[in-house]
Amino acid sequence: QVQLVESGGGLVQAGGSLRLSCAASGRTFSSYTMGWFRQAPGKEREFVATINWSGGSTYYADSVKGRFTISRDNTKNTVYLQMNSLKPDDTAVYYCAGRQRGLVTTYVYDYDYWGQGTQVTVSS
Repeated sequence: QVQLVESGGGLVQAGGSLRLSCAASGRTFSSYTMGWFRQAPGKEREFVATINWSGGSTYYADSVKGRFTISRDNTKNTVYLQMNSLKPDDTAVYYCAGRQRGLVTTYVYDYDYWGQGTQVTVSS
């Protein structure tokens, strides 16, 4: 069992930056594919970014490509999402997710573990 705890959300003006962190419990974190998803009010949860176990493979949604960067530190059992040039459309609850087996994926149902979410609000 893995527990994921997100932090780093908050209120920021458009054009600003935030860095989200997701701390994982458990000794097998380093073998997990990790992902970030987000959900805005009244909308479905959508894929943002994913990273494989080593950090050597990443993939982004088109809407965040070039602005967001996913990374991980397996020595700290933590995955990060650096968000730059934020836009009001980025406003959502951001969720960290872990996939026990398999390659990077954008599909929400491929992930086995989820955090509780952290709110990101971007004002115009």
